[in-house]
Amino acid sequence: MPLLRRHTTWAIAALLAILYGPLLVHWVDGWLHKTISIQHEYFSHGLLGLPFAAYIAWGKRQAWEHLPHRCQPVGLALVGLASLMYLTRLPDWMNLSLPVMLVGLCLSLKGRAGLRLQAISLILVALATPNQLPYLIEPYILPLQQLIASVAGFLLVQLGISVTVESIYLFVNDQTVEVAPHCAGLKMLFTSLYVALMLAYWTGAHASRLRTVLFFGGTVAISVVGNIFRNTFLSYFHGTGRDGAFEWLHESWGGDLYSALMLLTIILLLRLIQERVPASLNLAVQSPSSSV
Repeated sequence: MPLLRRHTTWAIAALLAILYGPLLVHWVDGWLHKTISIQHEYFSHGLLGLPFAAYIAWGKRQAWEHLPHRCQPVGLALVGLASLMYLTRLPDWMNLSLPVMLVGLCLSLKGRAGLRLQAISLILVALATPNQLPYLIEPYILPLQQLIASVAGFLLVQLGISVTVESIYLFVNDQTVEVAPHCAGLKMLFTSLYVALMLAYWTGAHASRLRTVLFFGGTVAISVVGNIFRNTFLSYFHGTGRDGAFEWLHESWGGDLYSALMLLTIILLLRLIQERVPASLNLAVQSPSSSV
């Protein structure tokens, strides 16, 4: 019986590799060579997250084997739904079928206990799955675009640069710079929060609600401030005719250097929080002493 179960597990793994292997290769190739759609580039953090999710799941293999076999009907339903999504051959539905399939298999094989055991791996896979969410939320980030344009304009004025700001446009020395939705730092914000989630789990910081709130709040602040400085430099380079520097920061490896510095800052923030912030605030409430 254990041998049969082991063969069944390997058969399921082989089937998943056959179905989703080419899809994963397509994602990775698109993220590395930027041949995937702009919206799907927002999920390039999957280059880090998917191997990390697989590593976590592999590390829990013994705990998985010791769980009792229990099939949840909703798991079978999710497996069927994922199969239908995959068979549509529509790119977004095929993409989303992967996390749905994995959740369904966990529930079908080990029930809720299996789902809880693999929860973090499933979350990392789901958050790295390309979909149209960035396209759906872009219309709502206009205030962020206006904030970035205003602060970037203010910083340029302090440097003695002639600049006029109108909504999301900066006019620098008669050159127009637009803080478009793709330049508002949404991709870097997604990546920063995703890496923060990985770090919080890896270091155990997620066990402290206080540290978690401070860490994720600080991550958002770092992402926004960093993108303001990036847009300030881009506006300066474009407005002063430094096209080479503009292309270096906007399209070349300068953008990768900026991203690496941002992620390094997030790591340093986590270390600072772990060293300086207690795991919880113990506020002892003392009752007033009764007079005799």
